[in-house]
Amino acid sequence: MKLFRKIRKNLLISGKTKSYLIYAFGEIFLIVVGILIAWKINDLNEINKNRIVEVKIYQSLNDELNANLSLLDSSIFRYAENIQTIQNTINSIRSQPLELTEEIKDGIVRVNYTPTKLHSGSMSSINSTNKFEFIESDSLRDLIAAYPNELDNFEIQEAKINNLIVNRLQPELETHISLLDILLIRDKKNTEVKFVSNEADYEELLNSRRFQNILVDRLLQTENQLIISNSLRDKTQMIAFKLNKELEN
Repeated sequence: MKLFRKIRKNLLISGKTKSYLIYAFGEIFLIVVGILIAWKINDLNEINKNRIVEVKIYQSLNDELNANLSLLDSSIFRYAENIQTIQNTINSIRSQPLELTEEIKDGIVRVNYTPTKLHSGSMSSINSTNKFEFIESDSLRDLIAAYPNELDNFEIQEAKINNLIVNRLQPELETHISLLDILLIRDKKNTEVKFVSNEADYEELLNSRRFQNILVDRLLQTENQLIISNSLRDKTQMIAFKLNKELEN
């Protein structure tokens, strides 16, 4: 800076106005170029920082989505099995006389239901904080923004099925079948239970209109959940695919 001031002073003293103006413009140009370079470097640093945050977000989401895909695969398989079991029970009701095989009895009493708990921590964190701004892809942002609603639909349907089984199906079963008999069917090696078990009235149960209505309702709700699950799996896989593409870039 001292050198520049000395040059300007010498030009002014010498009276070379034109040279002084050219020098002044040159000095201004150098200052502007320096500012632009510094600004560009700062922008690059900011871009790099944002990219690091973006990659961390993608990795966190990717882990969560892959875990959900695994859970959905298991759930879809279980729903399909449940639908087949319920359909077998319905078919046995339609048959005359009733065909009460051990397989049918086993399907009737196996009502244990554990709702699938999908992961949503990373997704919720992104949608509720400024992390959303770090995602560059517009299509990926749209998918991520819509995903919580898809999870809510899945959980609501899970709750419906669970409520139906706990508050309607299980009490109806216990009206006709003792818990000991249910335990006996689930654990055929338990001879002690067999000794104290009372005779269960499966025929009366299967002919009960209340039970039949509950059974059909469970079938419809499970079929609906299977549709929701397949749709959610497709969307989960799509987001995971786009995330992997972004991580590769």
